Amino acid sequence: MEEKEFDLVRIQLGKYLEPVQLEEILTDVKKKADMTSAKVMGIAQECKDPSTLMIISIIVGVLGVDRFMIKEIGMGVLKLLTGGLCGILWLIDIFTIQKKTKEYNYTLLKQKLTFM
Repeated sequence: MEEKEFDLVRIQLGKYLEPVQLEEILTDVKKKADMTSAKVMGIAQECKDPSTLMIISIIVGVLGVDRFMIKEIGMGVLKLLTGGLCGILWLIDIFTIQKKTKEYNYTLLKQKLTFM
């Protein structure tokens, strides 16, 4: 992958990952000789946008929708059945859902890159 493509990938993935996670993913991409920016961006299409998930968490987080979207089914069901633990878990998630989303994206990208 050329340096211009590499910089484009860095910019595109920047909103989905923490800086440390981004560098680790980019290191994995560099190791793969046949990796192109199109392949990486194809994988990244499955990532969730942290800002969007925060808005969803504010609006319908009490029902656990935010947790279902990042594949935390157990916590989603708990929030759904208890009303976000009477609003406590919902309030906590408003402040932590972006970090959880970035962790979800990091795990997803690592898995996809491992199997390519």
